[in-house]
Amino acid sequence: MSEARHKTAEERSVERISNSKLALAIKRYGIFIIIAVIIFLAGLIPMWLKANSATSQRDAARRELQLSRMQNMLASSAVDAQRGEYEPARQEASDFYTALREQLDKNGDDAALTSQQRDNLQPLLKQRDEMITLLARSDPAAAARLLDAHATFRKAILSVPPEGQKAQ
Repeated sequence: MSEARHKTAEERSVERISNSKLALAIKRYGIFIIIAVIIFLAGLIPMWLKANSATSQRDAARRELQLSRMQNMLASSAVDAQRGEYEPARQEASDFYTALREQLDKNGDDAALTSQQRDNLQPLLKQRDEMITLLARSDPAAAARLLDAHATFRKAILSVPPEGQKAQ
């Protein structure tokens, strides 16, 4: 019996050593995993911040591009009307007014227009039907009206600087 106790004590001692080695290995691997996570986050966070910055710059560029396209549509319509090409002018003016309506209806981060720009551009939209009718009738007065509309649009857009920029 004494031998059985002795082996049991010996086995217990081996078990304790084995358990302490296992605990030490788990602790070591746990530290390595924590260090790996910290290194991963140290690389991830700056890249995430950079991606967010690039996304906001892209969105601002898209808004400016949309406004530039709208201005180009209206200017092109005015030029065509002055040259006596009323049908292309009518189509471009119609495209402009459609784009303007879409922009006036957008809200939130999707919108290319600020609330002040929206307020300044609302009167332009009220001229839509009359302008399209003048162009459909090939009325030379449409060219002057389109130039006025272009000046109004440009003034409304340029009077309010894009988000994040100061007026010059």
